[in-house]
Amino acid sequence: MNLTPLLLTLKVSIISTALVFILGLLLVEAASRLALRTRNVVRLIATLPLALPPTVLGYYLLVVFARGTVIDKVFKALFGTSLIFTWPAAVVASMIAAFPLFFMTAMPAFEGIDKSLINAAKTLGKTNWQIFRQVKLPLAWRGIASGTLLAFARALGEFGITLMIAGNIPGKTQTAPLAIYDFVVSGNRSAANSLAAILALAGFIFLFLGIWLSQRRRYKFQR
Repeated sequence: MNLTPLLLTLKVSIISTALVFILGLLLVEAASRLALRTRNVVRLIATLPLALPPTVLGYYLLVVFARGTVIDKVFKALFGTSLIFTWPAAVVASMIAAFPLFFMTAMPAFEGIDKSLINAAKTLGKTNWQIFRQVKLPLAWRGIASGTLLAFARALGEFGITLMIAGNIPGKTQTAPLAIYDFVVSGNRSAANSLAAILALAGFIFLFLGIWLSQRRRYKFQR
């Protein structure tokens, strides 16, 4: 079995999850300090990809990153190439698909932190960064870890958005889900079964761990 799609999927999933982790933490931290109404607006925007078909998301990304656009010119100036139909485009696709799961899991963990602890830290002269690092992260780490695992599981299985903006180019942008599609179309059921079994097992493990951590966090808050 050709391992190239599997290795590319692993690379794309790791990079996209790392970016989701960083950007997600920044957004969750900022949103947790907003008024409830504004926070709900942020929540709506951050989770919108869950409600939109992958083809719609892929189409809008094609419009945004199309050759000749301002973003395309900036990306080309920084990296020497356009984003569309490259493996970094698969990273963007996986980020868009995985971000809502991280946000939906990590945000309640931050909202569940006892505000008296944060106020006490402020009275001790702690800065926002110190409060984030010394108070919020230790208390919300289960939600953060759960969101990261769920995001990674989602990134592993991303198909529709990736097909739209990265294409299905063997050896270049063909991730494991796309390879499974090609195997099924070409009648290579043996290769499709093997690759599907690997993704299914990996997805089950990371999904199970993510839900397990999330449930432990909820139980702790409810005790």
